[in-house]
Amino acid sequence: MPIFQYKAFAPGGAVQTGIIDADTEKDARQKLRRDNLLVSKLLEMRSGRRRRGKPIDKENIFRRVSRHRAEQAGPGARETEVVAGVTRQLATLLGSGIALTEALTAIVDQADQRKVETMFREVRESIQQGASLADALEAHPRYFTELYVNMVRAGQAAGNLDVVLSRLADYLQSQRALQRKITGALMYPVMMITIGFAVVSILMAKVVPEITAMLIDQGKALPPSTRLLVAVSSLFQKYWWMAALVVAGLSAVFERIYRAGGKGRLFIDRNLLKFPVLGDLLRKTSVARFTRTLATLLKSGVPVIQGLEITEKVVGNRVVADATKHIRERVIEGTDIATPLKASGAFPPVVGYMVAVGEQSGELEQMLDRIAGAYDEEIDVATERLTALLEPIMIVCLASVVGYIVYAIVQPILSLGQVA
Repeated sequence: MPIFQYKAFAPGGAVQTGIIDADTEKDARQKLRRDNLLVSKLLEMRSGRRRRGKPIDKENIFRRVSRHRAEQAGPGARETEVVAGVTRQLATLLGSGIALTEALTAIVDQADQRKVETMFREVRESIQQGASLADALEAHPRYFTELYVNMVRAGQAAGNLDVVLSRLADYLQSQRALQRKITGALMYPVMMITIGFAVVSILMAKVVPEITAMLIDQGKALPPSTRLLVAVSSLFQKYWWMAALVVAGLSAVFERIYRAGGKGRLFIDRNLLKFPVLGDLLRKTSVARFTRTLATLLKSGVPVIQGLEITEKVVGNRVVADATKHIRERVIEGTDIATPLKASGAFPPVVGYMVAVGEQSGELEQMLDRIAGAYDEEIDVATERLTALLEPIMIVCLASVVGYIVYAIVQPILSLGQVA
């Protein structure tokens, strides 16, 4: 059923805007008229966007590329928070015995974002036309990942959709919390680098040229440290744009290689794991994602082969992803999970032994949950260690650069004073 965005006048002259679903534009106007609304503008929408009269091939190329990349990347932090909240609400409504379409109607009525409201209207319409909830959600990869869709599909097949949705909400919130931990650990050094670069740029572009020009006017020979500073300042003033282009180009190339996967990303991820402290944090993060994701999928009734395939895409590190792929291939051949997991070398030995115990006792899902919980605590410790290590390093680096600039400026000034 098409969705229309409207602008209308309510009784009393107040302007009201919103969206409404109807078979045709005429039906939409009639529905609004029954609500005592005088329509002044009515536009059909598709996936949260107004439907234009021009052909799709004339759409702005940058918007198409941006939307395609967003769908390929999956939901971002904002979308994840929205989906987690809606998933919790939907689980509560279904657990209370409310029908799925009525539950979706409640979600639509309380949505505070126009795009989210439109998306759930389309999901509800697909279900009313006979599609399953999983199939309806699969049409919106910007919000719902493959993991989400497959868990919903398993929950519908098992008849415990409300339980699966509750697990999904817990999983999404735990992954968001994990992401916040990593972001928080890296926020301070990023701020230090940004502030330090800004301070040094101001010194090199404004302060140094003015002071060194005054010293040169005195006709005295400058010491080597000051001459080096003057040369660097001159290069910075003339070619700062070239340096910015180089940095932007390298960043774009790095992002392209990393997103493309292949040997380039494998090389980057493998070497990142070798970094002191940072590598330990990244490995623990990947292990926590592996165990938490696989446990959630298995609890929801997703087959282990499919669960490993989905987990491979969310661990966030190519080394661990390749190890997960190898485990899946060996499981297809008939082996257990623990044996190839131990042999991969990508996981700490304790994980392999705990997984083996879980398989032997028939409590693999619970054991994976315990491993994830233990690694969540270790991630807290690792982030504190990383912050404690980076803080003095960044302070020393910034102080060294600024200190050299001050020394190179003050040295000739003191020499002039002594000569006088």
